Amino acid sequence: MTRLLPFHWHLVVLLIIIAAGVAHWFFVAPARQRRFALYALLALGIVTIWPVGDLAASVSLSVATVQRLVIMLFVAPLLLLATPTSVFSRLTKPFAVDVVMRRLAHPGMALLTVTVLSTLTLTPAVIDWGARGELNRDLTLLAVLFVGFLLWIPGLALLPGTKRLSPLGRAGYIFASALTVTSLSFVWIFAHHSLYPALHDQYALLHMTPLFDQQLAGFVAKFGCYIPMWTVAFIIFSHAEDRGEPVEETPLHWADVEREMLRIDRQRARVLRHHRPS
Repeated sequence: MTRLLPFHWHLVVLLIIIAAGVAHWFFVAPARQRRFALYALLALGIVTIWPVGDLAASVSLSVATVQRLVIMLFVAPLLLLATPTSVFSRLTKPFAVDVVMRRLAHPGMALLTVTVLSTLTLTPAVIDWGARGELNRDLTLLAVLFVGFLLWIPGLALLPGTKRLSPLGRAGYIFASALTVTSLSFVWIFAHHSLYPALHDQYALLHMTPLFDQQLAGFVAKFGCYIPMWTVAFIIFSHAEDRGEPVEETPLHWADVEREMLRIDRQRARVLRHHRPS
């Protein structure tokens, strides 16, 4: 495989990954969070540079599906877990960011947005656009990473001031998310011809026809999403029970209290401005 696929440096991606790793190592103290970031960035590098990144961009839909699953189901949640709550608080403190994230992080809105965006990134038009140039490809993968963040924010309950689910609610949300992320998989499995003209050389590089590659991508999407996400849902639920926590109650976090107080202060300031005599 690698003898037939020309070697290609992805310097921009490599530099961004290295810079992010160095910055996180020096500015984030807890060793556990450092490890999360290291694992996430290492996985991100593996699936975005040669040869996996090149195969996903212009050759194989099944490889592209694996790439997106790794980014959404492994890289994104680990990067969220690697980020301290204090950083989330600072990043989401501006009024406009707080308003947008509060709505996007609602479980229902998050599911809808993730379903739409994850489907769009795997449509033939977007795959064809991404195969035309490295910048197009990188922008598409950046969108996939954003979708991964949005997918896991309600499930991990890390973002201050957003709706936090109980352990039972989080497990149910993650279980349901697995059903929506792979919306195109049945189309791939039952299609009678290849839907992705931009992908080529599947037989020369991977010894499979374009149609078989597409059908394989459908099964990879289903099982590659169901197994890890349902496992995480079970772990969240069982760990809460093992610790003796009420699985149907939402815990209170100080970061949420601070954010609500900030919102009250902002609302009070707007009311005072509105009623101030001219």
